[in-house]
Amino acid sequence: MKLEISDKAVEWFKSEFELEGGESVQLYVRYGGCGNFQSGFSLAVAKKEPDDPAVSEEKNGITFYVEKKDEWYFDDKDLKVAFNEDTDEIEYLHETGEKQ
Repeated sequence: MKLEISDKAVEWFKSEFELEGGESVQLYVRYGGCGNFQSGFSLAVAKKEPDDPAVSEEKNGITFYVEKKDEWYFDDKDLKVAFNEDTDEIEYLHETGEKQ
């Protein structure tokens, strides 16, 4: 599994979460919501330091990561986090290009 965060997504996270350099953002699995990786689950985000990361990417001073305990959700697919200018929102894409 790879994690890729677009530059525009990083700027969105910095603004929405009031992030400064050296801070971390966790992408984690939650029950319910609308997601397309695993039925009945979706992704959530939190400003939190990592405990046991499976994958991470540092971009513009911010570390984005997924913990090992949540790695199952992605079913060995890569995750790309992008910013959609049309909807002014973050979108999660896996290797087939499907949005979550």
